This record gives sequence, structure tokens and C-alpha cells, in this order.
Amino acid sequence: MRAARLYGAGDLRVADEQEPAAGPGEELVRVTAVGICGSDLHWWDEAGIGDAVITRPLVLGHEAAGVIEAGPRRGTRVAIDPAITCGRCRPCLDGYRNLCLNIRFAGHGDQDGAMRELLAWPAGLLHPLPDSVTDTDGALLEPLGVAIHALDLGHVRLGARVAVVGCGPIGLLLIAVLRTAGARHIAAFEPLPHRREAALRYGADVCLRPDILPGDLRELVGEGADTVFEMAGTADAVTLSVAAARAGGRVVLGGIPADDRIAFGASTARRKGLTIAMVRRMNNTYGRAIALAAGGSFSLAPLVTDRFGLASAGPAFGIAAKRKGLKVVIEPAA
Repeated sequence: MRAARLYGAGDLRVADEQEPAAGPGEELVRVTAVGICGSDLHWWDEAGIGDAVITRPLVLGHEAAGVIEAGPRRGTRVAIDPAITCGRCRPCLDGYRNLCLNIRFAGHGDQDGAMRELLAWPAGLLHPLPDSVTDTDGALLEPLGVAIHALDLGHVRLGARVAVVGCGPIGLLLIAVLRTAGARHIAAFEPLPHRREAALRYGADVCLRPDILPGDLRELVGEGADTVFEMAGTADAVTLSVAAARAGGRVVLGGIPADDRIAFGASTARRKGLTIAMVRRMNNTYGRAIALAAGGSFSLAPLVTDRFGLASAGPAFGIAAKRKGLKVVIEPAA
């Protein structure tokens, strides 16, 4: 079995390893598609993310799909939920499994991820895919789930005015989800031209550069958006999000800053009485994500702009880091 392991910043090596064996409650999965997430790029570029740092060579990858290799469900195509939770801590018992105090998350910390040919994973976290959802679509269900979770945190009502700051893959999926959920007007902000174009295709009413002038911002959002979703992970994006929200509105912060710091003008946020919510991965959204993908409300396929085999995992990360496309997918069997 081949696997791609990160040894340090920019040091990703593909090598042969012993095949894993499924333990109690697990099934062996042949991985067919793995998406490279922005958080994977933090690991690749910085050998860590936030306060988590690499302690041993780590297999990255948490956006994944595959086929069960053996047992009663042999041949079943599945999406792989990357979060192994304890089910015993207070957040788990309160229904917030994404906040589990003892979580093991694929491709993070000491838990190897899916960027390999074979993966042994808890059977309950392997979600069967309908025929209408491709393997690549299955890998994109994780970022779609994050977008759905962000929508939940945003308390978006039918007919709401919303804004999305940052139109990477999760921002684009969030735009599609907001349109499906009945948002009346979606304003998006993104510095890269090809992502601005993609935002319009995915349902934004308008997508502008984020260096918009205050007067132009007021003309665009009027008294402000009911909810603003920040998905860029930069200080300027957070500042713009606070500025674009209406008095009494909500700002949902989903971007991951490289310096592990988030700051905004307290006087503006306080004067507006804003509610600030933080996105931590997703919480029990796979069922809804699969239903949306299978129902054809929008297509996941256009997000994928580059595909690589596992042997080319290093170059794949280099391409993803340049952000010239949208989603880069690694196909271990290729």
C-alpha cells in the first residue's frame, strides 16, 4: 500500500507501507478520492495549524470517499466522516460532536488521514453513496457539510440578505447552500477573478473585490447583511465582515488565520450589537449533504479543477497552494 506522509513543511513523501487491518467496529476502505482542503495547506506549508504542530510523519487528508473492501458491505461506495468522537464528554452528550474534547480527526495531530490507498475506519462513519453521487462528489461532501454547518450557525431566515467573504471551495458551496435555503440577496467578496466568476455561477447576486470602499459597501448592502460569513482567514476579511453586517446581525467566522489570531474593531461590533459565531468543522451534516448532492440542487463537479494520482501528491499540494484553480483532488488508484 502506498501512502503520502508529511515529514515537515513542504516535505511530503509517498512510500510503500504495510496494509492496515480493520479492527473491531471498523471496515477496510480502498480510498478513491481525497480533496486537498485549506487546512491541509496549513499543515503542508507550516507543518501545523493553529496550536497543533506535527509530532511525527503524518498522513494528511480528511475529505475522502472510497469503496469498502471486505465484509457484508463489500463493494459499497462510501463517504468517509473524518471525525472519530468519544461519545462520552459533555459536548458529545450535548449533541456537539464536532466539539468533542477527545476527538481524533483524520489528517490532524496524531491521527493519520486518507491520503493513502487503504484506510481502516469506524463502520459507523462510512456513509453509503447513492449511484447519482460520484466518488469525487463523495469526497466533497465534507466541505459541503462544513458549509451546511456554517449556515446553521448563521440562523439564516427565508428572504435574508447575506454576504460571503472569501470564495474558496467552502465559500462557494456556502453560496450554493444559501441560495438553496432561500436567501434573498447574496453579496460575495473575493480578490481572485476566477473565484469571483465561480461565485456568480454558484448563485451570488454580485461578487466584488474585498477592497471595496465604505461608500460602495453601503450602496451594496444598505443597512447591512443579516448574516455575514467570513471564509478567508485574513484580518482584512474579518474587518470587512464586521463592516458589512447590519445592526443586530451575525458574523460567522470560518476562515483559519495563519497566525492563529482573529481581531476586529470592538467599537463597531459593540455598537452594532453583533453576534459572533465560530465554525468548528461540521456537526452531523452528512445526511443533508448527501441529500443535496443526490437531489441535484447544485453540482459539486465544477469545483474540481485539478486531479492527481497519489504519486504526484507533492506537486498537487504545490498547485493547490497557488490557488489558481478551485479544488484539487488526489485519486490514489490513478
